[in-house]
Amino acid sequence: MSVTSYYAGQEIFITGGSGFIGKALIEKIMRSFPQFSKIYVLMRSKAGRTADQRLQILLENPIFNRAQEEQPESFQKIFAIAGDCKELGLGISPDDRKRIENVTMIFHSAASVRFDDNFKDAILLNTRGAFELIKIAECLKKLKAFIHISTTYSNPDRQVVEEKIYPPLADWRTTIKLAEHYDTKMLNILFAKYSSYQPNTYTFTKHLAEQIVNDSRDKIPILLYRPSMVTSSLCEPVPGWLDNFNGPIGLLVACGAGVMMTNYANPNIKADVVAIDVTVQGLLLAGYKIGNRFGPMTLDKPLDVLHCSRGNVKPITFGELAEAAKRLVRQNPFEKFVWVPCGSVTTNPILHYARLIIGQWSLALLIDSFLFLARRKPMLLKNQRRIAMASKALHTFFTTQWLFSNDKFLELERLIPSEDLDKLRLFRYMKADLDTLLWRGIAGCKQFLLREPQNATQSARLRLKFFFLMHYLLQFAGTVFTGRFMYFLYKKLYSAA
Repeated sequence: MSVTSYYAGQEIFITGGSGFIGKALIEKIMRSFPQFSKIYVLMRSKAGRTADQRLQILLENPIFNRAQEEQPESFQKIFAIAGDCKELGLGISPDDRKRIENVTMIFHSAASVRFDDNFKDAILLNTRGAFELIKIAECLKKLKAFIHISTTYSNPDRQVVEEKIYPPLADWRTTIKLAEHYDTKMLNILFAKYSSYQPNTYTFTKHLAEQIVNDSRDKIPILLYRPSMVTSSLCEPVPGWLDNFNGPIGLLVACGAGVMMTNYANPNIKADVVAIDVTVQGLLLAGYKIGNRFGPMTLDKPLDVLHCSRGNVKPITFGELAEAAKRLVRQNPFEKFVWVPCGSVTTNPILHYARLIIGQWSLALLIDSFLFLARRKPMLLKNQRRIAMASKALHTFFTTQWLFSNDKFLELERLIPSEDLDKLRLFRYMKADLDTLLWRGIAGCKQFLLREPQNATQSARLRLKFFFLMHYLLQFAGTVFTGRFMYFLYKKLYSAA
């Protein structure tokens, strides 16, 4: 059976549909596999809007423009299910439970990806949410595939992570009971010791959710899907699409805007980044694989685990990533930069903090002072706090080398029938060179995050040249001043001797 034929007639339930992966997954199914029967999207009421209203707003996102042109009829088959993954039973009403009773596939993408989330909230959403959805899935008689989306960083205490389940760091049932009975403050105090000093609540609670998935492998057709750092699209639905500043993207924008000039990280660490269209196409193939599995799973058989990661496919280091990004963003500068993109990655703490204080904080203070005198709202020092928090949250991931084996994921290529090769190009996308990945990512940041033209205006290019002149003049002046100061100091010490 072709992948296209497999998805024809499927009723699909998706959580996390308003998130980065969720949006791209819905769009890809609508555009490339329009013969699906229905897609149900779990949506919670928010900001005074109902689930149905939020779904309509979601479908107006620019990512769906191409689907609207190519497969407009698909929009009539998308339905909201009111609920919340933090609630028992996902907060789904009995009537909506009846609506989804013929669901054949589930993609569980909902999660809090904030590294600084409260331990209680992270447990309820990332761990208990998975348990509540699996309990619902056990009641679906027509279910063919349940794809649980985790992360390759769910076992950060291991430098080599294989496509398998590792022993639990804590009991997931006990952890859920703790979140249900103790307050946020108590659990935050408990987190470090209880989690065996894991880097953040996100990776730990995703690790516990994996244990739930593993314990359910004999009850439902389930597969564990671990993407690594997911970045902007390479090609689909349009090159460079993204919708958030999370992870390395936020730091790239900060460097391109000239407000971040240093990152305390190891430049030789391999950056395991994958494009969102690679991630989504891998998800669809994973659903195809588990849905066509013959025979029931039993507890004596291992859980299917796939790593959507670069592994050894065209590895990229953070140092290479930073230098290439700096070079390319100078060729296509942002419109609202405040200084020359001149940052770099270093493991030298003295050099890092010298750049941080002299380059970043002093520049931010100076510009905010001018803004204050001009009676405009200062903003750069506030942004510096955000950059510092993001750098702190990502520090472990920028200084630790992991190798994520992805042999089973690469084997998915053999499952793609010839008639589906044009729809599933993920393995060709994975081999894209660094400049292509970054050039499209920068253009995407400009268009979708900063609301700028994809190609820099002549005004931005001229300002960048002027800022370069100022940058070199300041460097020269600083060098002269430092030389004269050292000479003065030497003369003083010599005459005193």
